Amino acid sequence: MMNKADTRTEKALDTASSKSASEEIAKLIPGGVNSPFRSFHEVGGHTIFFNKAQGSILTDLDGNTYIDYLGAWGPAILGHSHASVVKACQDAVEAGAVFGAPTLLELQMAKSVIRHFPSIEQIRFVNSGTEAVMSAIRLARGFTGKNIVVMFEGAYHGHSDSVLGSTTHQSSTGLLEAAKEQTVLTPFNDLNRLEATLRKHADATAAVIIEPVCGSMGVVLPEPGFLQGVRKLCDEFSTVLIFDEVLTGLRVAKGGAQALYGVRPDITTFGKALGGGMPIGAYGGRRDIMDALMPIGAVYQAGTFSGNPVTMAGGIEVLRLLDEDTVYETLDARSAQLFEGIGQLVKERSLPIQLQRAGSMFAIIFNDKPVRNFDDSKSIDAERFAKFFHHVLNQGIYLPPSAVDAACVSAAHTEQDIDMTIEKMTRAFKQVF
Repeated sequence: MMNKADTRTEKALDTASSKSASEEIAKLIPGGVNSPFRSFHEVGGHTIFFNKAQGSILTDLDGNTYIDYLGAWGPAILGHSHASVVKACQDAVEAGAVFGAPTLLELQMAKSVIRHFPSIEQIRFVNSGTEAVMSAIRLARGFTGKNIVVMFEGAYHGHSDSVLGSTTHQSSTGLLEAAKEQTVLTPFNDLNRLEATLRKHADATAAVIIEPVCGSMGVVLPEPGFLQGVRKLCDEFSTVLIFDEVLTGLRVAKGGAQALYGVRPDITTFGKALGGGMPIGAYGGRRDIMDALMPIGAVYQAGTFSGNPVTMAGGIEVLRLLDEDTVYETLDARSAQLFEGIGQLVKERSLPIQLQRAGSMFAIIFNDKPVRNFDDSKSIDAERFAKFFHHVLNQGIYLPPSAVDAACVSAAHTEQDIDMTIEKMTRAFKQVF
């Protein structure tokens, strides 16, 4: 049976139910969303409400189906509602959703993560990527006795004060000036600037935090030697190196970006993908650093739902499934198929489009030159992307509603899904250029 998205030609979708729900929810929830990323404020129009996700397909309130490349902002590596992951979570709920005490599932999950990430000797589980980053930064400060955190322009590390106050593309009011003053920005892919920054703050820098592949300014890859250079500078200046692998961990490779690029961080933060759809975060690293956490150290972090059985059960099953090499072979094959297909038109017509990806994370960037840092991303044509977004949306393709955020391929995408996506994206490119 063909999926409804398979035969759709471009015309205005009937999304009346989503439109009505968008209008109603905006009266009760600010902006109609519980996270601003979900809104359509960058692309226009009303948000789409979904009531089912299975494999690579999303279904909205009006019964329209979409081939999904949002991937729930990253977690759906295996696709949505994988049967064995759902079963593991259901079994955990039946046994008790939360105890407020240790369970063997936490032990098993810790062993599973540490097995995949050799840089991690000890780990703590939390409930989101934001919480993981917030805790990792506090830990680095407590361990070193220093205050300044260096991060890279255009990166996104969640919405805690330490990182949001100096994030140049996600600014906010309501932050303490003192928090912003303790975070210093430097350009991505520029070792000279990083060295100068660390030299200037040599006695005060607790940590350098980095997305090894930046996912919020167009999927920006590190240039050859950059991450290795960051590691070397952190060693030289006795600074903790934090890899934020909330997006890249497990998605770009089985051992994350640190395995892909061969760089060993001191602390790694996780979220999203680690739980296969359940709310999760984690941070882990060197034993001597992790030992600074209470109850054995002096750095405080706690959470009633941290390491809860349902999330741990889902995460254990996800990691078990990802041990099968065929998963990553499929992810890479489908991603390559997509880029080869749309790349042909881009090349034939010399379109101002950059196709940038790391593993199954990708971006279709409306820019006339590759994006290698935040300054480059400022010239991305967001208006043209918005038109493209709605053209493919009307054909049953769901992308992140943002010109700069990473899209994702899942192991559930079929060759037919990709072929149809290429066909519909090709049609959309011809409409917007």
